[in-house]
Amino acid sequence: MSPSTKIVLPAIVAVDQGTSSTKTIVVDGEGRILSRASVKVSRVDARPGWVEQDAEEIRSSVISSITAALAGLDGDVDIRGIGLSNQRESAVVWDRETGKALGPMLGWQDRRTASRVAEYEDLGWGDIVRHKTGLPLDPMFSALKIQWLLDQIDPDRTASMAGRIAVGTVDSWLVHSLTGEHRIELGNASRTQLLNLESASWDLELLELFQIPLRCMPRLAASSEPTDPIVGVPVLPADTRIYAVLGDSHAALFAHGVRGPGQVKATHGSGSSVMGLLQPGAPDPADGRGLVRTIAWATPDPVYAFEGTILSTGATLLWLGQLLGMGPGQLSAIAQTVSTSQGVDLVPAFAGLGAPYWDEKAVAVICGFGLGTKPAELARAAFESVALQTEALFEAVEQLLGARIETVLTDGGPSQNDWLMQLQADFSQRDVIRSNIAELSATGAAHLAGISSGLWSADECARLPRETSVFFPGMDPVQSLVRRERWRSAVARSRGRSADYLPSDEE
Repeated sequence: MSPSTKIVLPAIVAVDQGTSSTKTIVVDGEGRILSRASVKVSRVDARPGWVEQDAEEIRSSVISSITAALAGLDGDVDIRGIGLSNQRESAVVWDRETGKALGPMLGWQDRRTASRVAEYEDLGWGDIVRHKTGLPLDPMFSALKIQWLLDQIDPDRTASMAGRIAVGTVDSWLVHSLTGEHRIELGNASRTQLLNLESASWDLELLELFQIPLRCMPRLAASSEPTDPIVGVPVLPADTRIYAVLGDSHAALFAHGVRGPGQVKATHGSGSSVMGLLQPGAPDPADGRGLVRTIAWATPDPVYAFEGTILSTGATLLWLGQLLGMGPGQLSAIAQTVSTSQGVDLVPAFAGLGAPYWDEKAVAVICGFGLGTKPAELARAAFESVALQTEALFEAVEQLLGARIETVLTDGGPSQNDWLMQLQADFSQRDVIRSNIAELSATGAAHLAGISSGLWSADECARLPRETSVFFPGMDPVQSLVRRERWRSAVARSRGRSADYLPSDEE
C-alpha cells in the first residue's frame, strides 16, 4: 500500500442525549470508539418538584457534540448513519411550522402534575391506565406533562386540533429538529402513558382522558426505521440519516447484547433503571411488584420488557457533593474513609419514590445521625442509597421471575466507580458485571444503527467486543441482610409508615 493511500473507515455516529449532558461517539466497523465528545446541558428547578430544560439548548447540544466528535477524529471516516438514544419521559411542545419550542421542556423528574394524578386515581382511572399502558399513574410519564404544557399555551386546544402544534418526547423533538419528520420511536412512545401496549398504537380513550388531540401527536415508528436526511448539521455528509432511535435505558440493554429473557441490567445516571426482556405470556410486572411493562424496541415488531425506575441515584451524589462543596471524586474519596455509615441512612425521595414503591408522597429523609456524625458518614450513606435502592428492585424482579438472580449487568456514569459497584455486589450478594464503556447507551444506538444501515449483520453485532469488569460479593451475607433491613426501615420512615413495613407484604 502506498504511504499516501488514505484509509477511510466505515463508521456510525451515535448520540446519547441525557439529562445532564449530550454525548457523541464515533464507532468503526469493528465496534471500536474512534472519537468521543460531551456537551453539558443545564436544568432549572424553578420550584420544588419542578424540573425544566431548554429544548433549544438540547438541540444545539446535539449539533455541538456531533461537531466536536467528528473534529476529534484522527483520520477519515465514511459515515454510514446516525444512532440516537435519549432521556425518555421528558416532554416538549413546539410550533409545527417554525420548529420553535413553545415552552420549557418538562424533565422526566418533574412532579408538578402530582395533584392531577390524585384526581384521576379518585375517578377510578388508575387500573385502566395501568392495564392499557403497563404504567402506573405517575407524574414521571409524559401524558400529564404534555397536558400541562398545552394548558399553558393552548387551553382550548384550538391550535392543537388545527395541527399547528406538535408534541413529543426528546427523540421526537430531535428527529423533527434534524429532519423535519414528526415521529416517535415505539419504545419512547410506550413511556408516554398514551400508547396501548397490546395494539402498539395511540389509545384514543387515553388521549381524550388527558385532553391531548390526536392531531398534535407524532407518527409511531419502529426503532430501526431510517429517517429522512438530516439538515442543518454542516459536518455531516448530505443524505445522512438516523438509522436507530432508542430510549437510553433500552439502548443500554441492547448494548449489553441482551436479546432474550433471563438477563437483568441496571443503568445508573441521574436516576437508575433496572430492566430485562419479558417472556411471552409472562405475568404482568405491575401486579404487586412495583415494576412496569414497556416496549424495549421494535425491529420492526415490538419486544416487551419489564422495568423499575429509581428517581434519584446519581442526582443524589451530585446534590450532596454540591452541598458539601465537593466534586464527585472528592465525595467518593471521603466516603471510603469510613467502613460504615455509623447508622446513617439517606433516602433520596426528593420528588417522591419511584419503583418499587411509586409513592409521590414520600419525603426525603436523613435518619440515624447525631452530633458526632461526620461528612464522610453522610457521603457513605448517599453512595449506599444507590446500591440499596437498586437491590430493592432486584428483589422485585425475583418475585416476577420466580427465581434467584445470581448475576446482574450494570452500566452508566456512576457505575464506573469501582467502590460503588463493590457495594452493590456486597449488599445484593450477587455478581455484578459492569460494562467498561462509559457511553453504553450511545453504543447501543450505534449497534442498532449499524444493523439497520447494513454496516454489520445482527450476528456480527453480537460478536463485537464488550469490555467488562466483574465484582463478587465480599460481605458476610448476614451483615448484608442486616444492612438491607435497616434500609427498609428508613424507607418506611420516608413514606410515613411503621418501621417494620415491608414493601412485598402490601404491594
